Amino acid sequence: MAFTPHGNGGYRPKPTPGPRPQQRRDQRINNNNNGKEQHRINEQIRGVKEVRLVGDNVEMGVYSIQEAMRIAEEQELDLVEISPTAVPPVCKVLDYQKFCYQLKKKAKEAKANAAKVVVKEIRFGPQTDDHDYDFKLRHAKEFLQEGSKVKAYVFFKGRSILFKEQGEVLLARFAQDLEEVGKPDSYPPVLEGKRMILMFSPKAGIGKKAAPKADASKPDAPAIQ
Repeated sequence: MAFTPHGNGGYRPKPTPGPRPQQRRDQRINNNNNGKEQHRINEQIRGVKEVRLVGDNVEMGVYSIQEAMRIAEEQELDLVEISPTAVPPVCKVLDYQKFCYQLKKKAKEAKANAAKVVVKEIRFGPQTDDHDYDFKLRHAKEFLQEGSKVKAYVFFKGRSILFKEQGEVLLARFAQDLEEVGKPDSYPPVLEGKRMILMFSPKAGIGKKAAPKADASKPDAPAIQ
C-alpha cells in the first residue's frame, strides 16, 4: 500500500482508486447470478461477429459485436444475449440485475397464482341404491365441470369385502355415466385396504369456469356420502 506525506509530518495511506463503471457492473452482475447465469452478457458473448440489437433504447439493427458493446458501455448498461440461436443472435441493452429481478418476480407470481389441484371425494357402499347413486353422480359432474378431480371409492365395511365384484360393477357404471365430463386416470379401480378407488380428471375442454381457489391451509372437503 502506498503512503503520502501528512501535514503534521506523518504519513497516511494513499487512497486506492475505486473500480471503473464496467468493473462495478460486472461485480454487480456476478453477485446477482451467484454462478447460475441464464444469459450470456457483455464479454461472455463470444464466437459471434455481429448481433441484432432490439429494444426502445437503441436504434434496432445489426451491429458488430464491438459496436454493440460500445453502445451498452455508453449507456452504462449491459449487453444481454436474449436469443442465442437466432442468426445473428438477438441482444438487448439493459440493466441485467433489474432484468433478472423481473424474471424472478414473474416466476414467483406464476407459482403463487398456479391453481392447486382440488380433489373431491365421493363415497359409495357396495349396495348403494339408485337414488343415492344419482345424487352422488350429479355432484361428481358438478365437481368435474368446476375443474376439480374426483376420487370415487367404494367402502367395504366388515365382511362386505367379500362382495368386491359389486364395487367393480358400481365404479364401472360410474365411469360410464361420467364419460361426457370426466375420464378415469387409470383403470381398473385400485383396492386399498377396505376401499376400492377410481380417480377421475376433467375431460379436455371441461372445467373452463373459474375453479374456486383452494386454501392450502385447509384439507379438501369431506367425501359426499
